[in-house]
Amino acid sequence: MKTAVAGYPRIGTLRELKFALEKYFRKEISADELTQTAKELRKTHWLIQKEAGIDYITSNDFSYYDIVLDTAFLLNIIPERYKELEVSELDKYLAMARGYQGENGDVKALAMKKWFNTNYHYMVPEIDDNTVLKLSDNKPFELFTEALDNGVKTTPVIIGPYTFLELARYIGTKTKENFFGNITDAYIQIIGKFVTLGAEWLQLDEPCLVKDMSREDIEFFNSLYTKILENKNGLKIRLQTYFGDVRDCYKEICALDFDGIG
Repeated sequence: MKTAVAGYPRIGTLRELKFALEKYFRKEISADELTQTAKELRKTHWLIQKEAGIDYITSNDFSYYDIVLDTAFLLNIIPERYKELEVSELDKYLAMARGYQGENGDVKALAMKKWFNTNYHYMVPEIDDNTVLKLSDNKPFELFTEALDNGVKTTPVIIGPYTFLELARYIGTKTKENFFGNITDAYIQIIGKFVTLGAEWLQLDEPCLVKDMSREDIEFFNSLYTKILENKNGLKIRLQTYFGDVRDCYKEICALDFDGIG
């Protein structure tokens, strides 16, 4: 029997990440000090799992604020008002999470919504008709390499394309179907990059599959993954769900070329 952790808590046993972020917001520590705290926490969490004998240890489950927001950043879903801020990439990300009021601009945070039936809240990605969905961030790849440098070969985890498009807010005339080509291309690129880095597994989280799905929803999910899984290039793909069962699309999942289902 093999053991796996779907995603490891990132905040630290003494809530070190939370306190470091609060200090950064109050300008009591630098960005370098914040990122160093994050790096130390990631190393600690990877090694705890390695020493416990976990077979499949995840990377990219770390986030400064929210995993959905991370995925929006990964896919270039950054509204223009945040791109226009003359601040660092980290501060643009945090402006999307909590707003920014300062010498470089004044913007509110993205809308916040409850994450399924938990007390966690996520930032709602905002997609307008001018959004160019493409792979635009290296965080998942950098963290995979960082774990390797610490002697841990991880399974990277990313929110899957179906769930991401389901959770997004569309403020123009375009709908999720309009982004089919761009998002599948982006995930195929993600697979290619992990293959180059020597990854063996990629975990795609699709919690929206446990919700009631219409026939159109099922067909859209099936079309996304048919195209993506045709381009695995030897990388093993694990589909991960949580919060419920997948009764509406169980047959379709079983017919697709996944290497594991969690």
